[in-house]
Amino acid sequence: MRIAMWSGPRNLSTAMMYSFGARRDFAVMDEPFYAPYLDRTGAIHPMREEILAAHETDPDKVSVACQRDGEPHLYMKHMPHHMVEGFPMDWAAGCVHVHLIRHPARVIASYAAKREAPTLEDIGFSQQTRLFETLGGVVMDSTDIRADPEGMLRKLCAAIDLPFDPAMLHWPAGPRSEDGVWAQHWYHAVHQSNGFAGAEGALPQLDPAMTELLDQAMPYYQKMKKICLN
Repeated sequence: MRIAMWSGPRNLSTAMMYSFGARRDFAVMDEPFYAPYLDRTGAIHPMREEILAAHETDPDKVSVACQRDGEPHLYMKHMPHHMVEGFPMDWAAGCVHVHLIRHPARVIASYAAKREAPTLEDIGFSQQTRLFETLGGVVMDSTDIRADPEGMLRKLCAAIDLPFDPAMLHWPAGPRSEDGVWAQHWYHAVHQSNGFAGAEGALPQLDPAMTELLDQAMPYYQKMKKICLN
């Protein structure tokens, strides 16, 4: 089995990668198209030069790596906005596709704390919706997972015909060998964890400057929310 987990930034995507990585029958990949995305677009992100130096930037070579067959199973953490037009998508054939969503207000508040002035392109809601329309798959809301980790992981495993493994609920605190080099900027909170965080509270109050971005993202979120696994 090859799982492609599609998620925008500041979601539960790293915790989900650690969850599947805690299984003995899975290998994991952390955002393999991030470096090609930065290289192709010229986007200015934290640690840009370190990422380009440490990771493969050729999307064709990354595509080959994503087609690995055999054991163990492969879990790939992907971000929709990394799939620049013209990047190969043949690797996605035969994958089990899972789409992780989160309320845009939570995403925007968290992203803006790490990188100034995010745009709709940065947070990936439109790209994720288009990918779902092309690839299909299972949709999950990270708020539901945090509220009931075991229950929702059991439902996910049942939906993709994979036996549930209790090891998915816990992992050792600290960095993982599979982390991208960008982990030192983005993964501080998850590195302090050894399992899923508790249920989320009320939605955050956004800076007025972010209201327009919230309005742009909400229709995409609402469309995906209607078909969430629950």
